Order: sequence, then C-alpha cells, then structure tokens
Amino acid sequence: MNNNLSRASLLAAALVAAAGGANAQGDVSFNVAVANDYIFRGISQTDNNPTLQAGVDYTNGGFYVGGWASNVDFGSDADIEVDLYGGFRGALTDSLSYDVGVITYVYPGEDDLNVTELKAGLGYTAGAFSTGVTAFYEPDVEYTYVEGSASYAFTEKLKGLATVGNFSPDAGTEYVNWSLGGAYAFDLFDLTLKYTDTDIDDAFAGDTADENFVIMISKFF
Repeated sequence: MNNNLSRASLLAAALVAAAGGANAQGDVSFNVAVANDYIFRGISQTDNNPTLQAGVDYTNGGFYVGGWASNVDFGSDADIEVDLYGGFRGALTDSLSYDVGVITYVYPGEDDLNVTELKAGLGYTAGAFSTGVTAFYEPDVEYTYVEGSASYAFTEKLKGLATVGNFSPDAGTEYVNWSLGGAYAFDLFDLTLKYTDTDIDDAFAGDTADENFVIMISKFF
C-alpha cells in the first residue's frame, strides 16, 4: 500500500477511535463551488482552466472529518483530486483557537502524486478582525508549508481576505505565494474574488504560477 495512504488510514482510525466516546450525533454539511481556476498555494491545479468542486464534512464537538474533490490538469493521467482529512479544533481562550489534523491528497490514476500532510494551526479573533497561522508538514516527500491569513468583516455579508504562504522543501525550489481579495454572502450563494501571485520563476512552473484573478461562486448547506 502507498505509504501516504497507509499513514492516512492509521491516523483516520485513531481519530475515529478518539471521537468514539463523544455523542454519536453530529452535524453534516455540504459545499459546492465553481471557479475560473483552481489555485492551490499560488499555483493553478487546472492549467489555468475552470474548476468544479464539492465536499462533505462531519463535525461532532471539536472532532471533524471530511472529504473534498476537484478536477485537476497537470498534463498527466491525474484528472481528479480527492482530499480526505480529519482532526480536532476548539477554543483555547475567548479569542484564541487551535486546529490540528491530517490531510491526504489522492490523485486516482497517478498514485505517485499522493501525499499526506500533518497540520497544526492557531487562530486569533478580535471583533471583526481574524488572523491565524497554519503549518503543514509532509514526512515522506519532506516539505513544510506555512501560511498566514487575515480577514476583516466590514459588514455581516462583506469580508476582506488576505494570505501569504511559504513552501519550503528539503530538496527542491522554495517559494512564496500570496493572495488578496474579498467575499460577499448573497442570499443564495457566496461570491469570492481574489488576486493571487507567487515569486516562482516561469522556468519552474510556467504560467501556472503567474499572477491570477480568481472568481468563485460557492454554496454551503
């Protein structure tokens, strides 16, 4: 079995066992989105083409588990990305929160791309302003990704968004990516507009890492 999938299975089993003592009832939510591009950590995963995405989440107290899928285009046999994740999140104080978990990225048809990341994050909220930092570590490929984020709620429906991230592999090309935009919650859907860019040289990723404007329509239910 792929080492990443094996590790993900063991961690998922541990998470389920840890949550076994909790109330069996929980909340299930769904999400679906369409966008002109799928940008992940500053790089297009769809060769600068549109994307259709959908996911499902289960939460029970601080425990959560879920799955999410999107089309991808790397010019290879991989056409779909499926993310499986789980973890625990909660409040440390009235303004400080935490989130720890594991994420496995699965690419049917091209198992060599599969990776599993360990995740740990802290968040801080003060009124309409929220900020946080999350670190992701992949023990097999051996890379670290750290992302800082910030948001400000101008109104109940309008929110400003910003992120900056650093991808640092043990072997390979280190790079920085960032985004700036906003989201508006309409009655039937959410609209998100973002500007994204990286400091990656075109020789490394071509135009998939160039500046981009992302328009996404999403629905949560």
